[in-house]
Amino acid sequence: MNDSLIRLAAFEWLERQNEIHQDILPREVLAEGFNYKGERITLVGARGIWKPKPMALPLSITSIIDNGRYEDKLGDGDDFMHYKYEGENPNHYSNVGLRDLMVSATPLVYFHQVMKGKYIACWPVTIIHDNVENLSFTVALDDKQRIRMEGELGEVGVFYERKYRTAQFKVRLHQRAFRERVLSAYTSQCAICKLRHTQLLDAAHIIGDTKDGGEPIVQNGISLCKIHHAAYDNNFLGVRPEDYKVVVRKDILLERDGPMLKYGLQEVNDIKLILPKQRKLYPDRERLAFRFEEFKHIA
Repeated sequence: MNDSLIRLAAFEWLERQNEIHQDILPREVLAEGFNYKGERITLVGARGIWKPKPMALPLSITSIIDNGRYEDKLGDGDDFMHYKYEGENPNHYSNVGLRDLMVSATPLVYFHQVMKGKYIACWPVTIIHDNVENLSFTVALDDKQRIRMEGELGEVGVFYERKYRTAQFKVRLHQRAFRERVLSAYTSQCAICKLRHTQLLDAAHIIGDTKDGGEPIVQNGISLCKIHHAAYDNNFLGVRPEDYKVVVRKDILLERDGPMLKYGLQEVNDIKLILPKQRKLYPDRERLAFRFEEFKHIA
């Protein structure tokens, strides 16, 4: 079978799956894969470097977020991604497969686990460097029109274009992973009003992601509907750290307007946040205290 045609079919299949699953792909869907000319093409498997049986070279690489066998890093220092070898033998057949993809500049898929059983897919990615000294490969996000890009930009231009695209993807990856983990912790509802329509929910940062302490972790987030997210970000309301209760600004409580003001803001004053089932995922009190001081200063 022609590996290149299978890759193209896999990329097209992933486009459809992203539309169906809103960019968060269940592992069982990826493990089931799709039928191509009578052959089953699976996208993930037991190994992080995955080669379906009908193919000669790997189709995908997959990250994990727990203490499993594979480790990948997002490469904060150089705007590229780094993927660990399988084991410590550079000549393991999986590592050789990725090296062959690098030599031929053949694209593959990168799956990033955002939580157990759920992945974000990125493609096409290319292996651009073999880091034998630290047993890893450097991975770059490619343009889907790579041939056109190479002709227009040249070798140096392509390098910086890849670097830019990979850096942008990493930002989106952090944002989307943060959203999924926060909404999951709060069972996909607004922590203030219990709204459960995920299209209308956000993962609100307690400390903004550009500030110290603004890491994309569940303890720095609260699941809020878009109205309450905007109200929190703009200090219409705050969250008291000692008891997790909502405090609405006094001038907002005195306003007279329509039902959204009354029921959406004024009547949530002094209610307690709906909190995650796991105490370890509760909003961090130190971060809440920092934000609450900011709220009190404005209020």
